[in-house]
Amino acid sequence: MSRRHVIEPTPESMVLGYFDATRPPVLTVASGDIVTLTSWPAGGKETLIPDASRIEPLHLAALEAHPPGPGPHFITGPVFVEGAKPGGVLQIDILEHTFPIDWGFVSILPLLGALPDEFTDYETIHPTIDRAKNLCVWPWGKTLALDPFFGIIAVSPPKAWGRHPSPPPRAFGGNMDNKELKPGTTLYLPVFEEGALFWAGDGHGVQGDGEVCITALETGLTGSFRLTARNDLHFKSPFAETPTHLISIGIDEDLDDAAEMAVRQMVEHVCRVSALTRNQAYMLCSLAGDLRVTQIVDGNKGCHMMLAKADI
Repeated sequence: MSRRHVIEPTPESMVLGYFDATRPPVLTVASGDIVTLTSWPAGGKETLIPDASRIEPLHLAALEAHPPGPGPHFITGPVFVEGAKPGGVLQIDILEHTFPIDWGFVSILPLLGALPDEFTDYETIHPTIDRAKNLCVWPWGKTLALDPFFGIIAVSPPKAWGRHPSPPPRAFGGNMDNKELKPGTTLYLPVFEEGALFWAGDGHGVQGDGEVCITALETGLTGSFRLTARNDLHFKSPFAETPTHLISIGIDEDLDDAAEMAVRQMVEHVCRVSALTRNQAYMLCSLAGDLRVTQIVDGNKGCHMMLAKADI
């Protein structure tokens, strides 16, 4: 029977702005166990709301304990998963998300976002999170339905890469900012190091595909994940599925190349799970696959394709 584990959001359980495969695990779990963890909002003290009484003491402690890193994201981990081997896959079943705080922030920042030369009146706002109604309340009074997810879900990159900054996503996952990676979705990540070394962070309250101004609703998030070593699978890059859809994921500096990667990955997977030829799978993707821009602001850009399982 699987066990449940909780990682408290202390400064010792997280890093700020990087991944490092040499960092000792904060927790070791058996394959199939469930881990619950919390991530504080990305960014530094300048993003905090003026009312200090609304800032969690452990969040302030993390800000004090961690000097600015090569990226702005608090990331909790790593978690060592027994049985996860390099060349295999870590299956991450995303089970539940809750908000540990009742606010978030949205920013326009220098030299970032889709239109950095047009938006130079830099600004940060702090919408309220209405947890009872599942709404984001803008400072001007309008509301937006919340749809939380972790912007960062990752295994450790190879040790040979050294300390890897958190902003650009890669084959190990990381800052994918894919709003489909929410409760009910299963994510598969290729394993590069013994134990996989699982991380999560960069909580988002809601985000549109593209994340065009550079931020989503950046907030704290608590999530539960079932972590399973799958040495029978051999994905070379992130792939996901829901009960109803397959989700291929392309990541590259060039958006065209990211799109090609997502299409190619979906074609290959359809051929793997069906009797369709490569040509037939490609034509199916053209008629039934929805190719979406995941994000265009994290250095490496993302595209993902959604394909209903019923259409295969």
